[in-house]
Amino acid sequence: MIDGKLSLVLPAHNEAENIEQVVSEELTAVPRHFSGLEVIVVNDGSSDETPDIVRSMSQRDTRVRLVDHPVNRGYGAALRSGFDASTGDYVMVMDSDRQFDIGDIVYMVPFITQFDMVAGYRIQRNDPVHRTVFGKTFRLAMRTLFGVQLKDIDCAFKVMKGDILRSLPLTSEGAMISTELMARWAQAGATWSQVGVHHYPRTAGQQSGGSIRVIFRAMRDVPMLWLRLRREDRDVTPSSLEVEATSSSRAGSLLPTLLVSLMLAVVVGIFVRWMKSRSDQD
Repeated sequence: MIDGKLSLVLPAHNEAENIEQVVSEELTAVPRHFSGLEVIVVNDGSSDETPDIVRSMSQRDTRVRLVDHPVNRGYGAALRSGFDASTGDYVMVMDSDRQFDIGDIVYMVPFITQFDMVAGYRIQRNDPVHRTVFGKTFRLAMRTLFGVQLKDIDCAFKVMKGDILRSLPLTSEGAMISTELMARWAQAGATWSQVGVHHYPRTAGQQSGGSIRVIFRAMRDVPMLWLRLRREDRDVTPSSLEVEATSSSRAGSLLPTLLVSLMLAVVVGIFVRWMKSRSDQD
């Protein structure tokens, strides 16, 4: 049992078919490992019953809290709102689509008090092919540009020390939030380890993370984040220790930036053509 409160942040966009089961499982599983718990669901402009379900649950259980975005602001904005609302000694990020099992936190517990962050990586990713391909390309780009060496930077299953997390000046509104989080985590000299977790196919609701709009937004945000970190000119050598690897997070030179941007553009172009061909076949 860890002597501390866990704030579990769940970004949710149109997850009415999933959110009640996810939250209920967390309310049962987490108290086995932490002395305190709050579940913060950030409704990011849902057009379904997601906020109503969470509001009803919060009335029955005070550990459940709702943070409401009346309009969709993006994945990064949802996480930042959840981080700002958190009060726990530790903060956990987990998606609300039932593709992760909160029970896997048992694999992280032995490392949570030893490191500032325990980052999960998907042992086997269960997503559509196009999303998996783009994810691998994106991960290579982030390693090149930002020096972030995580096995699975966008895995939404992380436990972090709350005081460090809330001290970071995070600004990303969209998918780049995970990269910015890790880059700033390393700049702060904070430590992390990596643990494999299970990933399951989505069985209800609709995916939005692999949409054309989200992908193009991520492409736009890559050079913006790179330039922002360069301007801050923080030359801090990270001391991050991992169970399996060590990482540093320094922004690269201009040439890698241009090459990676071109690579992302090519991947997105192929993806768009593939989607168009599928649409024509239908």
